[in-house]
Amino acid sequence: MAYIGREPQIGNFQVCDAISVVNGQAAYTMQVSSTNVSPETAFHVLCSLNGVLQKPGSSFTVSGSTITFASNLATGDVIDFIQILGSTLDLGVPSDNTVSTAKIVDNAITAAKLASGVGGKILQVVTGTHSTSVTQTANSYATSGLSAAITPASTSNKVLVLTSSYCYTYGDGSNSSGRRAKVGLFRGTVSDTNIQEHFIGENVASASTSTFPHTYGTVAFSHLDSPSTTSAQTYTVGISGNGACEIQAQPDSDMSTITLLEVSA
Repeated sequence: MAYIGREPQIGNFQVCDAISVVNGQAAYTMQVSSTNVSPETAFHVLCSLNGVLQKPGSSFTVSGSTITFASNLATGDVIDFIQILGSTLDLGVPSDNTVSTAKIVDNAITAAKLASGVGGKILQVVTGTHSTSVTQTANSYATSGLSAAITPASTSNKVLVLTSSYCYTYGDGSNSSGRRAKVGLFRGTVSDTNIQEHFIGENVASASTSTFPHTYGTVAFSHLDSPSTTSAQTYTVGISGNGACEIQAQPDSDMSTITLLEVSA
């Protein structure tokens, strides 16, 4: 809307509760609905005494929620009203039901500001990818190269870990059964806590070196973790062979993905 002249200022205009005059007293507490209120300055206050509008700064001053008149009031004096004006430099306190979702900056609301019992909300999302081929032959875990880190806002929050890793397993041609590779999800490095584990390539073996058997497959993890900390947490996907059974993550530069979602308690 266009205006002729200066655009009207918007603020939280309030009329204070009625104040009873005390004989010989100059200072009084301003309240709205029995709660102390503090105008920005005396110049943000309209005060009427005995039917006369008072001059801010000389007839009265303001400090916090206290208004002090230039001289003590006496029995029979009447404070007609005290109205607090909204700030002319900012919006002051928004009126009820005026702040919409669009007015709140993304990520401005932290878990500490959520009411008790408000849980299950996604507070942040971290993603990671890896497309470099990694091979492991030994029967021990090595990183697949896929990892991501997240810093929880509260020790009570959880982290939902979602991963998808494309893997290829193959034997060395020996006639042996029961060989299989493993893919593991770790909190930290592959030397730390193993949260979940999947097997891949069951019975990778062959009767001759000319027919090396192999399997392809996508290994996915879905785990709701409780790290119980506000320190940065890294989640890593590891791969483990089994002697004659090797495993390769991201063969042919296929992309593996990991997503970490912080969930409020």
